[in-house]
Amino acid sequence: KVIGEVESLVDCLVVVVDGASDKTYEKAIEERSRLADKSKVVILRHLINRGQGASLETGNEYSRKSGADIVVHFDADGQFLSSEISSILNPIINEGRDIVFGSRFLGKDSNMPFFKKQVIMRIGRLVNKLLLGLNLTDPQNGFRAMNKRALDKITIEQDGSAHCSEILSKTVSNNLKYKEVPVTVRYFDFGQGFFSGKGRGKGGFVIVRDLLIGKFIK
Repeated sequence: KVIGEVESLVDCLVVVVDGASDKTYEKAIEERSRLADKSKVVILRHLINRGQGASLETGNEYSRKSGADIVVHFDADGQFLSSEISSILNPIINEGRDIVFGSRFLGKDSNMPFFKKQVIMRIGRLVNKLLLGLNLTDPQNGFRAMNKRALDKITIEQDGSAHCSEILSKTVSNNLKYKEVPVTVRYFDFGQGFFSGKGRGKGGFVIVRDLLIGKFIK
């Protein structure tokens, strides 16, 4: 469904299947076959499950080699709205920003689980402010865009959930011009849980663990 929503809004859509044991790979191929221009959708596959950060870097590396001018990170679970891609791109195209982060705390609606909103996000903001001097409202949002300069400067080395903090850290260390824009995020029952990765808690324990590990361990 997300492939169908997004492909008309971009020049190339890269799908990264991270060693999925279900039918994700086959479904992606099936959806691509329905498109008039099948070449617009590229499907890359990890033979083993490597993690979200590794999947994003696989997409980034393909984009670098393809000469992409701008890359948008867009979750495949339907949480983001394709109509808001233009909002993410605008500061790069019209304001000279290198990287743009989506935020669930700048006015758009979000049914974020209570624990994630009141505990995980507060910890994330505090850690980023203390260790990076970066005062973002939403340090764990996966909806972002970066231009070629940012793409070349930011190589994601954290395979797991700590990639968000790594991207922020490299934004600061490389003096990249950044901006936050409001986005809508919809939560569903098939999201991650606090400990295991199931339910609506969005993998809270894993995010906090990887957030701290990503800060203190090189």
